[in-house]
Amino acid sequence: MTCKTILKSTALAAVMATASTYSAQAVTWHTGAGSIDGSLCVGNDCPSTPAFGFDTVRLQENNLRLHFDDTSVAASFPPNDWRLYANDSANGGSSYFGVEDATAGRFVFRVFAGARSNALTVDSQGDLGLGTTTPATDIDIKIGDTPTVRLQQDGTSGFTPQTWDVAGNEAGFFIRDATSGSTLPFRILTGGAPSASLLIDGDGNVGIGAGTSPDAELHISRSDASATRMIIENTNAVDQAVQIRLISDSNDNRRIIARDSGGATESQISLNNDSIVLAGATVSGANLWATVDATGITTQGPTCDPGPCDKVFDPEVYEVESIEEHAAFMWENQYLWGVGPTGPDQPFNVTEKTAGILHELEKAHIYIEQLHHRIEALETALDVDGG
Repeated sequence: MTCKTILKSTALAAVMATASTYSAQAVTWHTGAGSIDGSLCVGNDCPSTPAFGFDTVRLQENNLRLHFDDTSVAASFPPNDWRLYANDSANGGSSYFGVEDATAGRFVFRVFAGARSNALTVDSQGDLGLGTTTPATDIDIKIGDTPTVRLQQDGTSGFTPQTWDVAGNEAGFFIRDATSGSTLPFRILTGGAPSASLLIDGDGNVGIGAGTSPDAELHISRSDASATRMIIENTNAVDQAVQIRLISDSNDNRRIIARDSGGATESQISLNNDSIVLAGATVSGANLWATVDATGITTQGPTCDPGPCDKVFDPEVYEVESIEEHAAFMWENQYLWGVGPTGPDQPFNVTEKTAGILHELEKAHIYIEQLHHRIEALETALDVDGG
């Protein structure tokens, strides 16, 4: 039996009493305001005397829905309908509480049965807590093992699916390429890395330990006891592998410079199209050390010690010690006068050594010429005495 009763009374208790006289298919229509002094149970499975406990309103049947039907028709008013869901209605469906955009027919929010305690919290400051009721930041994720944020491109917009994870645990912070074998292309290990260990400033300059103001496109600085180093290692034995490449349309822009911390002096290697130039420089000017090109090595540096190179041939400029003096010095000190000591497995200045060797070679030819004259004199004397 279907019946429609229009009640003008404002006493909702009378309405409920009247509605109970009809079958389960009856629809009661009440106009005007009303109230219930007590709790309300709505649904096909409501008993005659529900045990409400602290419930004010209870929905009780096998399909639980609460629909918000906005009947606005004017274009300037929002008309969208919403529905609160409790569980799927189909056999084998899921158990959840959800909010559905009823107009669009899609769920925008769901909480599934079995979710952990404090799965979602918004505190009085508006901070979001996942797994905590006391979020300490705007978003605070708390879990017993490796809290993780997943960024998942699912392919629904036509782009290749790709998944990234941003996570952290007792080993460090990392970004994981979950699509490509769960590799970790970026990691920060625990242990107290200093502030600004890696920084990119507003100009795109990258600083490694260089504070907040790197002075170049890549600025590496270190202040502890260890040396500041850069290692480029190729672990795959590939022929002709390029490890450092300098590209510029100008020869002057392909340089490697070493400078003291005060900036007063520097040395540099200039890599030109057809040569390598080694130079020492100051702020006011440059001093060329060597040029390496297809013709060989050209050096420029300190003069011979002792005495300037090629000046051994000028008695007014340089006095060549006697053969006897030179020999005595050589045997006593275990090195040549002009070359200086050269210890085993010790580095030495190639320019200075080359200049010293040249100096000794020039003196050796002077000694050879002197000995030649001595031999001629002795041969002459022997010829006279023997004649």
